[in-house]
Amino acid sequence: MPRWLILALGLAVGALCLFAWATRPSAPATVATALPAAGGGGQSPVGCALPPAFTDPNQPLQSPVDGRMSPFRFGPATITPLAGISLQARVLSREDYAFGTEADYSPTDLALGWGPMANPAASDRLDISQGGRWYRYRWGPEGPPIPVGDIVRSSANMHMIPADDAVANALGQVRAGNTVRVNGWLVRIDRDDGWHWQSSLTREDSGGGACELIYVCSISGY
Repeated sequence: MPRWLILALGLAVGALCLFAWATRPSAPATVATALPAAGGGGQSPVGCALPPAFTDPNQPLQSPVDGRMSPFRFGPATITPLAGISLQARVLSREDYAFGTEADYSPTDLALGWGPMANPAASDRLDISQGGRWYRYRWGPEGPPIPVGDIVRSSANMHMIPADDAVANALGQVRAGNTVRVNGWLVRIDRDDGWHWQSSLTREDSGGGACELIYVCSISGY
């Protein structure tokens, strides 16, 4: 093989490796800090208090904030917890993002299925894909494997915001087909420049605005 061709192939492989490293999910570099109390005082790092844990693995548990988590600063933005979320689900697909404002907060989306959509006999009969911060599914000429309403109520695309490096590392290990447990907070992000991003607060919706935006305190399983 000509030397120039060997060199060209080596450079191409190196470029692919560099791209893979550059787009690897990681925790946002910004440190979350508590909002200062009225009357002054500095900011302190924010912990990630766990919400109440689910008791039914077939159904996510959404719970009130109840003072467990207060709004906090995250770089040039305020993150406001809207509800607790705790669930067990099968990973239907994952997609990583390295560009765009959303990626500054959420480097990974997980399409998750619970209840009937956690059953491979149903979900594996769907053609599932992600892109542009959306989760899509299609079925063949035989029709959907379960009623469409059950697909909507038992799956969702979830934008994951890792609370720290440990969560980011755990999230990086997740693959399609895994079963995971996720605990965190459905949030709204308000940037100082007017940009905002808000989570859905129901598992009954679909289409624009139906995705969950989760500040993830813990993710485990696999």
